[in-house]
Amino acid sequence: MNSIKYIGTDDTPSITLDAQSGTFELAGRSMPEDVTSFYSPILEWIDKYSQEPNEHTVFNFKLTYFNTASSKLILDILVKLEEIQENGHELLVHWFYPDIDEDMKEAGEEYAEMIEIPFELIAYKK
Repeated sequence: MNSIKYIGTDDTPSITLDAQSGTFELAGRSMPEDVTSFYSPILEWIDKYSQEPNEHTVFNFKLTYFNTASSKLILDILVKLEEIQENGHELLVHWFYPDIDEDMKEAGEEYAEMIEIPFELIAYKK
């Protein structure tokens, strides 16, 4: 399965989906003009990955900002990851947030409550 690597812009996050290592990352700002068309290939890729996932998958969220439309698609990603775990594979989500950004911390906490997979909140100095 091919990996995906997108370079971020001012409005879109950088994305790395590496099937071989089982390490995924979404980083930067997420406020694409057409959020559905931006995230559709990512959701489709995760669907394909879920058919033969690694035994252990880690998804790192390193977002500095996301708009309301992106928040729904982030939840869609997390639900797909939850399905991978429900099928017997280890999954871990790392939610990185600047230590001074209470909004991003709270967003991570809210997502952690919505899904039933291991979820670690990790503060970093900005």
